[in-house]
Amino acid sequence: MNSDSESLQHQYLDWLLTDNVKNNERWVECEENDGVKNLLKEATASKNSEPKLGGTPQTFQLGEIPTVQDRFQAVLKRRLQIQAQDHPPLFPWETQLIDYPDFVDEPSMTLVPRWGWMVQQSKLTLPTRLPERVFQQLLEQCQALVTSSVPLGAKLVKVVENFFPNESQALNDIAGLVLRSTYRSVNTLETMPAIQSNYSDLQPRQQMALSLLAAKQLLENLTLPLSATSPVVERQWLTSVGALNIRVEYQSLSKLTRLLVQAELPVKGTLTLRGSGTLAMTTSSTSGYLNVELGCEQLNPIYTLEVEFPEIDEQSLLFVINPTI
Repeated sequence: MNSDSESLQHQYLDWLLTDNVKNNERWVECEENDGVKNLLKEATASKNSEPKLGGTPQTFQLGEIPTVQDRFQAVLKRRLQIQAQDHPPLFPWETQLIDYPDFVDEPSMTLVPRWGWMVQQSKLTLPTRLPERVFQQLLEQCQALVTSSVPLGAKLVKVVENFFPNESQALNDIAGLVLRSTYRSVNTLETMPAIQSNYSDLQPRQQMALSLLAAKQLLENLTLPLSATSPVVERQWLTSVGALNIRVEYQSLSKLTRLLVQAELPVKGTLTLRGSGTLAMTTSSTSGYLNVELGCEQLNPIYTLEVEFPEIDEQSLLFVINPTI
């Protein structure tokens, strides 16, 4: 029985270690001294003693775990359960028992998407939705090229060429097709997919056409053209916290020219209006309306409007204002 009892004690120790009940070491030692040894003595006595008169002798089959070992394990498990109920173990950071709620009614932190400008994709007219990663990279490229003076077709190719290396000829061909057709008439493009198709399921030329369509619309959304016949232009850009509404107006008073930007912000933010060598900035600590303006004797060929929303994104959104007055 010595080998059996030693095996059981090793099993018991392994169980304690794997269940991480180190806080109960003092109790384990006491239980081992008082309970385990007594149980072993009882088990040994029960096995070695002669059966009493009128009793039924125990018989074991070779190769089976003796019944006394099963009883020993059952009693030991029961004592452990009782001890755990009477003295529940504590987490390392606890000094006493704490009742934790099953759920939190009002989470203390709201998760906001890192790229808060991506909601704008829902306003684009596309036959199928772009993956977020693709749309984000397209928008980043459009931001980098929106102020470029290169023709729109070349600008479109530059926006998407990183997605399709060594496909410059095909990109130029499809970019020309995109420029000649209105983006709302996708049927004029080469075999465009049904709206149920995913971007990843499309053929390479279809992905090129879809990416170029998206780039064209993004550049249009980011460009605010002004003219003598249209001295006011408005834009809306959707964000993860609401809509950003922008109104740009050209005003001419006598010899003074003024460019006025009015914006309705969904959250606190900053507007920065830049011309060649001039700058105007204004910040709001709350959502609502915010104005910024630049005055000069004559309009510059290009202005930029930078919108910053620190709560939704680290990167600002850049618009270009093209006055042709």
